[in-house]
Amino acid sequence: MSDTVPLRRALISVSDKTGLTDLGRALAARGVELVSTGGTAAALREERLEVRDVADLTGFPEMMDGRVKTLHPAVHGGLLALRDNGAHVAAMQAHGIAPIDLLVVNLYPFEATIAAGADEATAIENIDIGGPAMLRAAAKNHGFVAVVTDPEDYAPLLAEMEANGGATTLAFRRGLAQATYARTAAYDAAVSTWMAGAFGQAVPRRRTLAGRLAQPLRYGENPHQAAAFYRDGSDRPGVASAVQQQGKELSYNNINDTDAAFELVSEFLPADGPACVIVKHANPCGVARGATLAEAYGRAFDCDRTSAFGGIIALNQRLDVATAEAIAGIFTEVVIAPGADDAAIEVFAAKKNLRLLTTAGLANPAAPGLAFRQVAGGFLVQDRDKGRLRRDALRVVTKRAPSEAELDDLLFAWTVAKHVKSNAIVYARDAATVGIGAGQMSRVDSTRIAARKAQDMAEALGLPAPLTQGSVVASDAFFPFADGLMTAAEAGATAVIQPGGSVRDEEVIAAADAAGIAMVFTGMRHFRH
Repeated sequence: MSDTVPLRRALISVSDKTGLTDLGRALAARGVELVSTGGTAAALREERLEVRDVADLTGFPEMMDGRVKTLHPAVHGGLLALRDNGAHVAAMQAHGIAPIDLLVVNLYPFEATIAAGADEATAIENIDIGGPAMLRAAAKNHGFVAVVTDPEDYAPLLAEMEANGGATTLAFRRGLAQATYARTAAYDAAVSTWMAGAFGQAVPRRRTLAGRLAQPLRYGENPHQAAAFYRDGSDRPGVASAVQQQGKELSYNNINDTDAAFELVSEFLPADGPACVIVKHANPCGVARGATLAEAYGRAFDCDRTSAFGGIIALNQRLDVATAEAIAGIFTEVVIAPGADDAAIEVFAAKKNLRLLTTAGLANPAAPGLAFRQVAGGFLVQDRDKGRLRRDALRVVTKRAPSEAELDDLLFAWTVAKHVKSNAIVYARDAATVGIGAGQMSRVDSTRIAARKAQDMAEALGLPAPLTQGSVVASDAFFPFADGLMTAAEAGATAVIQPGGSVRDEEVIAAADAAGIAMVFTGMRHFRH
């Protein structure tokens, strides 16, 4: 193993031609021999660069539609040979194998192919074989070979050569080797994950996760925890793909909370009218619809103004200037929306601590996907909670059926409850939350906390009574006893939506009937731990 290795011969074979010609010219200018394949060689020759075909090294032409071109000892021997091992050097000389000092390969665009909805045959044809084999060989032999698999590393490579007289250092090659194995691991993870879905393997024996660094973070949930943010390569709109229009760097907690807010606001279709979600510590503290986006924000804000301070705001429509001006009235950490008007962006320009994120659209709540959670020694995997209710799926279980207005609010409250940490209780009235109880060990405690928050807001707003008077209430899971339902009735709720399924359902139904409350069962729960 040598510290510095001069680059004399480079093998370049890339599907992504970004920066290729600039790299080729820079290497040729330093006297590096260029060896290449197919389209890469053609692109380099268009720049009038001298390129040697891999077929000249191997003595075999590309065959089988390009499936076989680099899988040959002349290539892998040049990548894997230990230059300080006499037997390896003798074998190279005996078989006419020339050393390869630099490998530049990026892989067939498998991830992009499946993201575009390709059929099975097309997807399989875009599984690279020779590329990963060469990359792994070169990365293993990083003591002598530099390996680059990302156009982003072209500039650092050239800077390294400039600083070292056309050579690379061991430390630099080690960094490239690690990045290469991470890339091939991610590539194989994408293939195996696609195969599991395409071949109907709901619970594959092995499952792998992969991500690409989006940004290092200052710290994690707390300052003593190191952290970073990775993208998984999916095309789901959200915080990972959003464009940050302004503000300081996002923190770990900002990203987590913004994701929670955006996933909830995506439940409300823009065509059905403006909607706003305010989140604090990954729980919604205010959700509302309105005739305008500004009205939706104001109604969400009035649910819990105290918790909204320093919160995350998600909108289901393009941010306009009136809404921006309303939001600017208090300190807000992040605003995320599917687009923003220039005038709205200008309103936020003076708010240096406010991050504004814009997305290409909303996330599809019904789209398939997986959710992961780490535990000691492993991780849990489940389908994303894409359960949604139709109006005709509700089962009325009380003597009184809910009115049409109550049904509208029940479905609204149920949608919000899906995104509140269990035990979850949501009071709603006129398409706005008026009290939210989250994350309690007892469901009745969540019911009481939500009602108390509504009482506090009524006093703060100078209202004659809490907005829970005449509201409806949603519970993410069944009421195990009638006490939680009676607490909601005492707060003024007139209708309830809950999954049902408790051994005491009849007791709870009887209590609702006695209080004149309408109740519907969903047959579906939304635990969110």
